[in-house]
Amino acid sequence: MSFPQAVRDAWHMVALSRDLRPGSVRKVMLCDTPIALFRTEADIGALVDRCPHRNYPLSEGRVHRGALECPYHGWRFAADGACIAVPGCPAAATATDPRLSAAALRVAERHGAIFATLSDSAPAEPPLPPDFGNPDLDHFWWQQGTWQGRAFDAVENVMDPFHTGHLHHGFIRRRDKRLPVDLVVTSHGDGIDMAIEQTQPDLGLMSRFLERDRQRSVSRYYPPTTVQARWEGATRLTLCVTAIFTPASEGTFTPFARFSTPKGLAPGWLKQAAIRLFLAPVVAQDRRALARQHAVMTRFGHPQFTSGPGDILGNRLHRLWRGETLEPGQDDPVAAEL
Repeated sequence: MSFPQAVRDAWHMVALSRDLRPGSVRKVMLCDTPIALFRTEADIGALVDRCPHRNYPLSEGRVHRGALECPYHGWRFAADGACIAVPGCPAAATATDPRLSAAALRVAERHGAIFATLSDSAPAEPPLPPDFGNPDLDHFWWQQGTWQGRAFDAVENVMDPFHTGHLHHGFIRRRDKRLPVDLVVTSHGDGIDMAIEQTQPDLGLMSRFLERDRQRSVSRYYPPTTVQARWEGATRLTLCVTAIFTPASEGTFTPFARFSTPKGLAPGWLKQAAIRLFLAPVVAQDRRALARQHAVMTRFGHPQFTSGPGDILGNRLHRLWRGETLEPGQDDPVAAEL
């Protein structure tokens, strides 16, 4: 499945701010495009990872005198891609020649995250989901490298509640002690969410120890690559997780997760440690599952999915991924056991 134009035209998260210190350079992949990401003392630059001179990877260069320097001949490029120096040649020789410029991408830094876009058609700003930068919440980022699998399948995985009792047995839910729930799907035109209404929290370790009063959770898909899950108790939000699945290549993606919790008696570092402790095996299980799923799809040449009675979202996630809009409205509640 090649990337639809809606994915190529979007903003994508490509790095954590803390991983790009002043004077550093990183190579990141976005939709099969290598990017040299760098930070000077003044700003951030994102250049297609190809020096226009002799096609050397710019990501192997260094930040020097406020620009990215190619290690082959020392050409230096500003954040906007302009070639500002060719060692051994007069400065005037580069000033008026756009052929010497590297291909620059738009880049933005928001709330500890760095976003880039491959397209001039992307909005002026990266669209962010609710509470992404809410100062009344404690936030932390969690990132674990690049995974095998497709970004779209990762989106579908986190929007699917039925796998959690089996793949994550004992951590999120239990396959041997299912609870009655009502599933309510709401289409928003440019997104979709699934609410899980229940009379008691899940029986997995994470719910029992971290969110005893949960009565409702809502997972909403913000196309093309963001899912935000919100867990709610009787009176307030208990946990919000924003997952961003950046497509690196056709068969790999880079996941970023932002955890947000209400400020209270427990310090932020303690909540972060507890969440990481309980979620580490869940993350590892998802990582293995998506890699194995992708290996099977690769072996047989293409996905061969059969939808069952639990796949109540139908093809709506994929339609949104392709850039389509949905008819707004709410489905009738579906009674299930999770």
